[in-house]
Amino acid sequence: MNKTKLFCSILGMGMLSIGFAQTKQDSVKVEKLDEVVVTDSRFALKRENSGKVITKITSEDLEKLQGQSIAEIIGRTVGVEINGVRSNAGQNLSYFIRGGRNRQVLIMIDGVQVTDPSQIANDYDLRLLNSDQVESIEILKGASSTLYGTGAATAVINIKLKEASKKPFNLNLRSTLGTNQSSDESNYAIEDFRNSVSMNGSIGKFNYLASFGHQFTDGLSAIESGTESDAFNSFNGNLKLGYTFSDSFKLNTYASFDSFNVDFDDSFGMMDADNHSASKQYRIGVSPEFKYNNGSITVNAAYNDVAREIESSFPSLFNAQSVIVDAFNRYNFNDKFYTVLGINYQDNKMESFSIPFGEADFSQSINPDNAQFTITDPYANVVYVSDFGLNVNAGLRLNNHSEYGSHFVYNINPSYKVDLDFGHLKSLVSYSTAFITPSLFQLFEPSFGNADLKPEENQTIEVGAEVSIKDMASFSLVYFNRNEEHFIDFIDTGGFVFQYQNIEESFTASGLEFVAQAKLTNYLNLNFNGTYTSLDEDLSLRIPEIKINTRLDYQLCEVTLMSLSYQFNDDREDVVFNNTTFENDAVTLDSYGLLDFYISHKIVNSKMTVFANVTNIFNEDYQELFGFSTRGRGFNLGFNLSL
Repeated sequence: MNKTKLFCSILGMGMLSIGFAQTKQDSVKVEKLDEVVVTDSRFALKRENSGKVITKITSEDLEKLQGQSIAEIIGRTVGVEINGVRSNAGQNLSYFIRGGRNRQVLIMIDGVQVTDPSQIANDYDLRLLNSDQVESIEILKGASSTLYGTGAATAVINIKLKEASKKPFNLNLRSTLGTNQSSDESNYAIEDFRNSVSMNGSIGKFNYLASFGHQFTDGLSAIESGTESDAFNSFNGNLKLGYTFSDSFKLNTYASFDSFNVDFDDSFGMMDADNHSASKQYRIGVSPEFKYNNGSITVNAAYNDVAREIESSFPSLFNAQSVIVDAFNRYNFNDKFYTVLGINYQDNKMESFSIPFGEADFSQSINPDNAQFTITDPYANVVYVSDFGLNVNAGLRLNNHSEYGSHFVYNINPSYKVDLDFGHLKSLVSYSTAFITPSLFQLFEPSFGNADLKPEENQTIEVGAEVSIKDMASFSLVYFNRNEEHFIDFIDTGGFVFQYQNIEESFTASGLEFVAQAKLTNYLNLNFNGTYTSLDEDLSLRIPEIKINTRLDYQLCEVTLMSLSYQFNDDREDVVFNNTTFENDAVTLDSYGLLDFYISHKIVNSKMTVFANVTNIFNEDYQELFGFSTRGRGFNLGFNLSL
């Protein structure tokens, strides 16, 4: 750890010195720090007029992170910990944001909520998504149920997929080869293969995009003591078609297929096993948009079908379907007053099959006629942008749930911006509530389900400030305090009988999130973020108290970029089942720091980019989850070709 920190300091100072010494390089394009954000209001507003500090991962950022999964990329942003990304490629992912869990983080793709009603947390599995298909990502933290409904309690991750190019035909090819091994191995065999192809373009009023991606990763056991490797194999297909009928009306449609197959071990006995899991997801959707004077009407409608099969000592099958329709009207009164009026409809159902003890065939354990609910939510949101610096974002939503009736959520988010000679200063405060309904699994699973569960409720307070220095730097600091009531936990009711139950006492999560972006020289940029999280003991599972991410980007010349990144994760608490006492024992996972290096170079008139990564340079030996493998030093090499 000390070597890593020392190396960071030395290399950082060395790169800074090179940047100051460079005086006769070709000019490079400087990316401005001013951004346009959408997620907090559904209007394209300047970042400085937003009452939130939103993390935006642009297409330029993604180019500097080639060869990484979407979960890895998101896990490098402030306030976000995605557990499982540094382990075996097939490891289940846990999303920890502001002390929340998977069920409290809402993931959206092209503005549409994506969930899996058959999952315990009703969450979307980021392992299904190919990073090569992604154009940009916005991460909005805090309770956001007013605009996005149940589940948006700690964050909304809005993922925008790539769009068709303006040319009649454009071909993109990307291929990456890499290693995949633990820190105690040194053979560095090529075990990670990632390939994708995309064809897209625009012909008159018609546009199209078709993409396909594949990943195969092997070489690493799921458990730390395992001797057999566990493979991960995924396929992704995406088709988007659009037609612009007139200046006022356009129609976009899409269809996608995502699947993965993964081998996994016996996590109860911590031993090798020939277990296997397969997940398939089919999505189709349509999104018409009608523009009129000062406004627009948009309908996002999607159908999602998920099938999962688990082959283990407890084999099971899951099927789930969901229909989502989100229709909203945006109206801009005078570039100062913006309104959104909408209605969101969701229909979710699932079924599952298992093999009862002593039998050989599957039988239905969850009936879809029972395991189904609908949600119909009208909502309204207003944004006021004044001439004197005051900006206000406020909203109200009426959640109408077929199981739980009606429930109001709301938010109020004023901010104030002061223009200064060197840039601007923005202060912000917000209060927002959220409503998280139990999943179908938690309600209707025959052994553990509880039909009497109450929904979880969240209230979040944020206070923060942001300083922007024109074309040079921006700094933000946010304090958050989140109160959680009716927390749903998996409880031992006695005699080793477990059930999902609400916890009577409330919990509190609070902390600080700091972000700094600076152009140190014309060729050297710094990105830094740090998170401090204070949690009640019952919420602290695998969540670090302190987490730091930093990245230095050095533009060696117009076509060559080098990047050095460092991540520090503090001590974390985990639990492990004790086979002797038949109870869970608390364990402490030691802190760790990871140093990575990335380089890219453009050739063939900048149509082709070759890139390479060295991850975990010092081959740090650490644990992300107790008893499970983590990746040691790794290398990958790839190219991206655009024709």
